[in-house]
Amino acid sequence: MDWLREAERARKEFYTLLAQADTPERLENIRILFMGRRGKVTRTLRMLAELSIEERRRVGEVFNRLKEECEQKIDEASNRFSSKSERGPSFDVTLPGKPFPRGRRHPLTILEDEIRDIFVSLGFEVATGPDVEDDYHNFTALNIPDEHPAREMWDTFYLQEKEQRLLRTHTSPVQIRIMEKSKPPLAVISPGKCYRRDAVDARHSPVFHQIEGLWVDKGITFAHLKGVLEYLVKRLFGPEATLRLRPSFFPFTEPSCEVDLDCLKCRGKGCEHCGFKGYLEVLGAGRVHPQVFRNAGYDAEVWSGLAFGLGLERIAMVLYGIGDIRLFLENDLKFLRSFL
Repeated sequence: MDWLREAERARKEFYTLLAQADTPERLENIRILFMGRRGKVTRTLRMLAELSIEERRRVGEVFNRLKEECEQKIDEASNRFSSKSERGPSFDVTLPGKPFPRGRRHPLTILEDEIRDIFVSLGFEVATGPDVEDDYHNFTALNIPDEHPAREMWDTFYLQEKEQRLLRTHTSPVQIRIMEKSKPPLAVISPGKCYRRDAVDARHSPVFHQIEGLWVDKGITFAHLKGVLEYLVKRLFGPEATLRLRPSFFPFTEPSCEVDLDCLKCRGKGCEHCGFKGYLEVLGAGRVHPQVFRNAGYDAEVWSGLAFGLGLERIAMVLYGIGDIRLFLENDLKFLRSFL
């Protein structure tokens, strides 16, 4: 074997690999490849015992010199990596950093928190319930039996189960569950998502948010209802906001009314924003129907109550001047960043 040519081949290979070693891990692999227990240089030095004394002296001198050279170059490269690590990162730490994007609360979350605070200040408690309801709590207990036409108006998404379950059409079932578990007097609001089989357009969505309220006590009248609602709209829309109660019908209240707010743009004079009516419909309300009390186990002769329900999207559209309900669900960052 031509040992001198083998040593030169090993040296060239070593320097080629050393030039490519850009990490301490790669440098360590090169050291093991050449000077490890089974490395190329180490293996050759162990084979010297098989050579004659003259060859052993000549070949040993060449490979020992190669070994010392390789160890020196590896040590130098290792020191360079160590000095880089001690100096810290190789970028300019005085440069300004990249700012992290700042998150914002969703406008519906902002509005819900504000309405919660308003009613909590009046002594109301906050209650929540399941999005998936049974037919009894969603309809029957609210004086909407199987044959009632309101079921068609509020038709929703039914689940294929033995028990007839559905995505709730309003948060009124929460009020029934509260009355089943609690004795009067009580005052609660129930915020949450609702689901109806509505076609999506600028004012309708199959998923929307509601806040409904219930106040049960002795001697509750329409005066209490109007007082609560006036306090709500003045806190939300300002002290100059006025409302009117318009007769309407709901199966779970008697008598019932629609609540209209004077248009914030024309202040009752009539404009394109309010359809030249001067008022905007914002919520429905009424005194709790006696049958609802009986379904919940309350004595309708002793207790009376008021109930109301408002859509968060509807209030937000009026309050913030938003013309399309779909903006609340599209996750448009430009839209969401406009709210603090």
